Amino acid sequence: MDRRRERAPTSRVRFGFARVDITPPVGIYHRMWGAARHDRATGVHRPILGDVLVFGSVDAPGEVRLVRAHLDLVGLVAQQYAALVNALGDAAGVGPDRVDVTFSHTHASGWYAPDRFGMPGGELIEPFLKEVGEKLAAACEEAISGLREVLVTYASGHCGMAADRDYRDEVFDGYVCGYNPEGNGDDTLLVGRLSESNGRTVATVVNYACHPTTLAWKNTLISPDYVGAMRTEVERVTDAPCMFALAPCGDLGPKDGFVGDLDVAEKNGRQLGFAALSVLMSMGPPGTDFEYRGPVISGATIGAWAHAAFGRERLQEVSAFARGVYSVDLPMKKRQDPESLRDEVARWSEAERAADAAGAAEEARSCGARAERARRWLARIANLPPGETYPYRFSVCRMGDSIWVTCGGEPYSDLQVALRRRFPRFAILVSPLAGNVQVAYLLRKDAYGKGLYQEEPSSLAPGCLEILTGAIAERIGKIAAE
Repeated sequence: MDRRRERAPTSRVRFGFARVDITPPVGIYHRMWGAARHDRATGVHRPILGDVLVFGSVDAPGEVRLVRAHLDLVGLVAQQYAALVNALGDAAGVGPDRVDVTFSHTHASGWYAPDRFGMPGGELIEPFLKEVGEKLAAACEEAISGLREVLVTYASGHCGMAADRDYRDEVFDGYVCGYNPEGNGDDTLLVGRLSESNGRTVATVVNYACHPTTLAWKNTLISPDYVGAMRTEVERVTDAPCMFALAPCGDLGPKDGFVGDLDVAEKNGRQLGFAALSVLMSMGPPGTDFEYRGPVISGATIGAWAHAAFGRERLQEVSAFARGVYSVDLPMKKRQDPESLRDEVARWSEAERAADAAGAAEEARSCGARAERARRWLARIANLPPGETYPYRFSVCRMGDSIWVTCGGEPYSDLQVALRRRFPRFAILVSPLAGNVQVAYLLRKDAYGKGLYQEEPSSLAPGCLEILTGAIAERIGKIAAE
């Protein structure tokens, strides 16, 4: 470690950006929550956005190395995901191995799995997703036309909006999914500032781990949840687009959440936005490190520091660009019997109808939620491959002093914490939910067997998170060495 120079993690890349409004139509199937009593969305809180980011190496000006789409959706099943990847790849003239689609995971955008097509509002899903693909393809072409060289400066801070959500209820005698005041949730906030050569900020990216579950079963409006207000606050100050990249948050949610009150979602978003602005204000000018200049004799002997511009060697270092797509076999749990799940759906659905007929609203809500659980598990196991292991896809991209990782499902935040601890010289940004949605959660080995919600829908067995962490770390080590 050089005690006389503090490095500002930086990427020097070619970058293009375009944003499109992908707000679903009012009336589309919306119910993401088992406890919800509505099916169709009744209105719009804030627009649902799609951001397309295109990256290239400064050493290969005509080549698109990576296309990323950041969408304000909860996630898509494999076939739907592949359709968007192919649309973006065709627009960029690259193969699917150079395209990543990630999601903010807002639970208020709507749930668009094929088993919802026959439900109220489900008839709007396929036309909507077709339109999303067309809009993203056009945005990709626009982003490519605007490719230019930028410096991405990274800095980290903290935000207390998220908290551990594995709470032990002693009266209930079990775990519930909600704020755990005794938990130690990862509150790390990573911010990237993208600047042109004249120093003008052209975009920011905010990477934070927190389920967008402020708005829950009482909300009937389409919404990006806290992400919308966060973007508004950052864009108000920077006068540049702010892109949100969800970090691994299988164990984390908003401290104040699971409500129908839009004001709470706005408050959470402002809290994250203000924290992101604080991190932005901590940064020096783009293309500089912070350097010790020596003592200055004054009333005290002052240690003078100043921002020092990158030299040729440092510029070359931050211009490194390498990316790969990999697969690791993760152990799967014993599969549930689909016939028993179908029976559960039928049994609880009938119980829900009977409770509604009797005017027992809360009982009907609970029965409907249990039917929904079984319905989702049934859809999930239908998309699992045969065998005892799951071929899990992930990507690793080095851009200068940063590592951008994408992976599927919903890992616990331990993944990002472990990678940052192991590679402290890099700014590490991990985006989950990039495909493989059917695996659901990746828990710590010691979290299995406790009765946590996350274990129930997970397709993967104990050890999955640790194996994945090791596989990603191995690839980061090789790319960093190269």
